[in-house]
Amino acid sequence: MYLNDKNIDKQLYYWLITMFALVTCIIIVGGLTRLTDSGLSITEWELFRGFIPPISNSEWESYFSLYKQIPEYKLQNFNMNLTEFKIIFWWEWIHRFLGRLIGICFFIPLIYFAFKKGINETKSLIFIFLLICFQGFLGWFMVKSGLINRVDVSHFRLSMHLTTAFVILSLILWQILKCNHFFINGTHFIKYNLPLIFLLIIFLQIIFGAFVSGMDAGKIYNTWPLMGNSYFPDDNIFFNLFKINALSDPSLVQFIHRNLAYVVLFVFILISFFVITEKLSKFYNILKLLGLALLIQIFLGILTVLNGAQMLLASMHQISSIILISFSIYLLFINKKTN
Repeated sequence: MYLNDKNIDKQLYYWLITMFALVTCIIIVGGLTRLTDSGLSITEWELFRGFIPPISNSEWESYFSLYKQIPEYKLQNFNMNLTEFKIIFWWEWIHRFLGRLIGICFFIPLIYFAFKKGINETKSLIFIFLLICFQGFLGWFMVKSGLINRVDVSHFRLSMHLTTAFVILSLILWQILKCNHFFINGTHFIKYNLPLIFLLIIFLQIIFGAFVSGMDAGKIYNTWPLMGNSYFPDDNIFFNLFKINALSDPSLVQFIHRNLAYVVLFVFILISFFVITEKLSKFYNILKLLGLALLIQIFLGILTVLNGAQMLLASMHQISSIILISFSIYLLFINKKTN
């Protein structure tokens, strides 16, 4: 017979909060790793060996010599010295270290909770762990794309890696809400699955945000609300927007990313309209928080564009997306609980 102890539930709750914090950290560090062009500094998989960073000078030289063999060094960073290499190395090493730490900190307590609560009660957590393992593979799959014939990783693979991280974060938050019994009593709810639609559009926006980051598309058309002298980028034609190549065109990707932000805002206004007109007062607080997070996110996005994707602003823009998606998950959760 498995235990249903309040003490164990409390342990589970605090463990999940810790995992949420760690995943948040790795998303932030991952963004900074991309912004500092550090992601290709470690050119081997190193599943276990890389847990300890290089200590001796010979180890540093070995890592540097491997880096010198890839196109990023040969075509872009050929003047880089060892001291400069160490800077980009540490960003990537911290990113990988956090990934390993998350895997360990999730796996060991998961065994404990599976034993205490049973497999059936922890199957959602087991799925999250499998997703974390898959995320590790995606990380290497992404890095591998930048080791031959290009100076950056594939923006498609970068997008897969980032989106999966946000999925993991969202699933952990969902479990936290379930553990702490966050719900709203009653039968009234927001119609037409609008909270789910809102969340899905935000995920789509994250995908295109990764495209923008992966192609450095935020460094072009540093004007707003126009892109240069017109609403549509003047280095393109509107018809190109409907071609598959649009996903690899920096100006079109930035155009789509901008306009998805307007769609997100429109859906939020629509949700607010239903909540206010139908007097769903139990949603008022979360809507205020969500609206504030959305306005901050849009404001930071505009500042990021105007300043050519300056590192601090771009990182803050990504951090605010974590807050936005967290509030969106909460809105979806409590709306489901009212059904």
